[in-house]
Amino acid sequence: MDPEAIKISRIANKTTSKKKEGYYSVFWIQNGVKSLEINKVPYRNVSNSIFFLHPSIDWKLSKENTDSSSGYILYLSQEILDNPLLSKLHINEIRLFASDTIPKINLSPGIEKRIQSILEMLDELIGSELNHKDDAIISLLNTIFVYCDGQCNIKSVISENNAKKTLVYKFKKLVDKRFSVNHKVSDYAEMLNVSDNYLNECIKETIGVNAKAVITEKRIMSSRHQLKFTDKTIKEICYELGFSSPDYFSYFFKKHTGITPSMLREG
Repeated sequence: MDPEAIKISRIANKTTSKKKEGYYSVFWIQNGVKSLEINKVPYRNVSNSIFFLHPSIDWKLSKENTDSSSGYILYLSQEILDNPLLSKLHINEIRLFASDTIPKINLSPGIEKRIQSILEMLDELIGSELNHKDDAIISLLNTIFVYCDGQCNIKSVISENNAKKTLVYKFKKLVDKRFSVNHKVSDYAEMLNVSDNYLNECIKETIGVNAKAVITEKRIMSSRHQLKFTDKTIKEICYELGFSSPDYFSYFFKKHTGITPSMLREG
């Protein structure tokens, strides 16, 4: 691998702007970023998101302060994206790096911590002289893109001229906020002022699953996170996530994961 094929830098300065021509850019933005300006259009509320930008796009990041890092920027050459391991993913198949769109992924609870850990390992690897470094770098990149492609369950495109993708983006944002209260597709369709059928049609066309699957995945992912990374009792988690009873929570969890909440926690 060309030593210049991949670069990584922390988002630490008050202002960071595009400097590397010909590179695709991947932003992992944590808290503390005031705005991301893309082709002179500012986007706010970008925390806990990943953006994929084509080399032709100009950009500038503005931080609120420089006391701490607010994430990472990955600069990727075409050589990297043409790697056989990465070329099989949707990152190429659905043109995440298309020149006429601004793909953005909102990370689910728990996933953001994993992404941060992987990027920290990449940062360490890229500056090292370890044997098999290139293979490790490609493997870590593949893991990031698999998370974005599958676990996050959405490729939200910031585009005013695509009504269906805009609707799916709004739906996913609502699910992130309301999944512990609203479990029915009809609830979200009503909030979005569309029919159940149209909402399902848009979601199926955009991300390949129906609306119920998105809601269910969000509930399962949040359940897994709470079970693995908190000391709350199963009963507390059950009611906090909007399940009617511990028995139903156990049934629901086992149906979708193959194991009970107790088995996950004990494992």
